[in-house]
Order: sequence, then structure tokens, then C-alpha cells
Amino acid sequence: MSYAGNARARPHINVDANRDTRYHRSVSHVRLARMPHIELPRALEDYFAFAETEPTRNGRRFSITLPYMDGERLDRLQWWYHVSPAQEQMYEGTGLAFHRSRAIERFRRHIERWLEITAQRFHGDEPIPRLGLQRESRPADQPIDKVVNG
Repeated sequence: MSYAGNARARPHINVDANRDTRYHRSVSHVRLARMPHIELPRALEDYFAFAETEPTRNGRRFSITLPYMDGERLDRLQWWYHVSPAQEQMYEGTGLAFHRSRAIERFRRHIERWLEITAQRFHGDEPIPRLGLQRESRPADQPIDKVVNG
């Protein structure tokens, strides 16, 4: 997909040999400010919901979902991962647990980076986190570029 002609800034996404996506700050068109972006009373993982689709002969598919409130609208971020029968037997039979913990960590990094790039934060004391703008902690004369999702 080409973003040529799109007025919005898009971060550069690179994919390595393991099909792992990572954002590379050195080539991103977004200047980032260092601000806290998760202000919740519990760990972010405590807000995750887990599900599994119907298994196939190629393995099992799982999803991790983070619901959040964007104003009055309920929205979600989702992370999908696949575990093959061979991967399931790895790590002395604990392959599912290993791949689940790995997916949770990747999803968490993805969320943190998304919040950082979009200059937003998760906050609130409700059972579902609220999405809001990051608090100002920089001098007013230093503007920050922001990626707008839409």
C-alpha cells in the first residue's frame, strides 16, 4: 500500500526475518517527546481479554484484546498469534505458555509505541481504560508532530 500523496505522517515499519514488526525511530518522520503514556491503577496486562479460535490441522490461533474508551465510544486494540503443533510441543510441553507470554510482551510494546507515536495515553480508574491526550511536559515553544489515526 502506498501512502504517497497522503498528508498524514506515517511511521516507517520494518519487518525482520521472523516477520516481527518493529518501529525504527531513526527513520520515523515523527519527533517523539518522553512522557508517560500508561497511567492506570493496575498493570496493562490486567485489562487484556484472551480468546482462541477453532483449532485447525495447521495449529491454533489466539487473540489478545484490549478494550478502551475513546470519548464515549468503546473501541479495541487486538493482537493475533498462531501456534503450530510443533511449537506447542516445544519448551518441554510449555510451548503454549511461552508463545502466549511472548505475544503479550509484543502486544504491550506495540501499544506503548502506538501511544507514544500518537501522543496519547491510557488513564482512568474504570474497568475499561480511557484514551486521552498526553499531558504537556515540554516547553510550549517546542511543537510535537503527531500521527492521527483515522
